[in-house]
Amino acid sequence: MRIFYDCEFLEDGKTIDLISIGLIAEAGDEYYAVNLDMPIERIESHGWLMKNVVPHIPGQLQERSFDDNRNLNGRFTLDPTDAIVKPHWVIANKVRDFILGQPDPQLWAWYGAYDHVALCQLWCPMASLPKGIPMWTNDLRQECLRLGNPTVPEQSAGEHNALSDARHNRLVAYFLDSLGGR
Repeated sequence: MRIFYDCEFLEDGKTIDLISIGLIAEAGDEYYAVNLDMPIERIESHGWLMKNVVPHIPGQLQERSFDDNRNLNGRFTLDPTDAIVKPHWVIANKVRDFILGQPDPQLWAWYGAYDHVALCQLWCPMASLPKGIPMWTNDLRQECLRLGNPTVPEQSAGEHNALSDARHNRLVAYFLDSLGGR
């Protein structure tokens, strides 16, 4: 069973810190969570994340300003009372249960290398993956290239919301399937 997923994360060349994760199984089951333990102060200094990812997570953005590259700067307060905001350890358990709840799970993502690292770091290190969690993610972008690099459907809304992106990954996979993929 294919599971399409996406992670939003802070990456600085040394670490990948999870912000949010969205998963959708082929059968339609979904899971979405925002990491209560994300490094908010470091995210606040990352203009691209502030502009593109932070607006999709529960909380309040204050002191808005734009830098020379039109990246948003400001202060962000995460809403820990929102039901989708969960501690890292809870997300790890729920993601494990979601993946292992699918028969013969396969992970699929668009440009999925860093997503896979963010996913594996739920259980750090990769050698500590729970039994049955795939040790790789199939890459939809590679599948697209294998099929001649067709123009895939554009995402209509919610780009950089992990669950919206996971849903779009499923749509892209079905499009690629129609061209002879899988």
